[in-house]
Amino acid sequence: MIRIVNVNSFYGNIQALKNLSLHVENQEIVVLIGANGAGKSTLLKTILGLLPCKTGTITFHGKTIESWQPAHIVSFGISMVPEGRQIFGTLSVFDNLLLGAYQRIMRAEKDFQDDLVSIFDLFPILQHRKNQMAGTLSGGEQQMLAIGIALMARPKLLLLDEPLLGLSPNIQAQLVEAIQKIKKQTNMTILITEQFARPLIPIIDRGYVIENGMFAFGGSKDELYDNPDVRKAYFGVDYDEE
Repeated sequence: MIRIVNVNSFYGNIQALKNLSLHVENQEIVVLIGANGAGKSTLLKTILGLLPCKTGTITFHGKTIESWQPAHIVSFGISMVPEGRQIFGTLSVFDNLLLGAYQRIMRAEKDFQDDLVSIFDLFPILQHRKNQMAGTLSGGEQQMLAIGIALMARPKLLLLDEPLLGLSPNIQAQLVEAIQKIKKQTNMTILITEQFARPLIPIIDRGYVIENGMFAFGGSKDELYDNPDVRKAYFGVDYDEE
């Protein structure tokens, strides 16, 4: 599905990604784990073309996309839910969702209405609040809306940047369940970043740990969970607690 090879990205003169390589196969859910500033968000922005890839290659569905513009990448099948949601607070929930389908509407596609039905089925609260200004939603509802906006583009690859950050355990559980439903219902490929990824363990296939913009560890969810350093740093569990 997507393959990142020896990617280097910079913020000005500061190097954020250092020869980073990883891959996500078709229909996988993969988690990218790391502390604040490790480069998780930077990688997603580089994939989407929001941050230049100075060297290295990003291949998606057989096409090298590291030099493409973000709009082209989105139309080719990658959508991102950014950290902090970044919804349009002064617009209604319904209008936010329509903006997610903007490129499809411009192509005169009419089946985006089917996706509205699917999103309201996935997040029923959004249907109840569809005429409400998005900025008045709770944090959890705003995260649901942000995911809905990304899904309206009907992506092949969904990038979720810290989707559980700052949310209560109950809302986190609802979002994890929703991510699992998205995978089951659409066979979508999903790449998620999180600092504390324990709630995601039941639904992921594999994961990577990055530190200081570099690959540190990778493996199946069992290999991640069985690694004592990963467990303690990112899952909040130590062996002597079990």
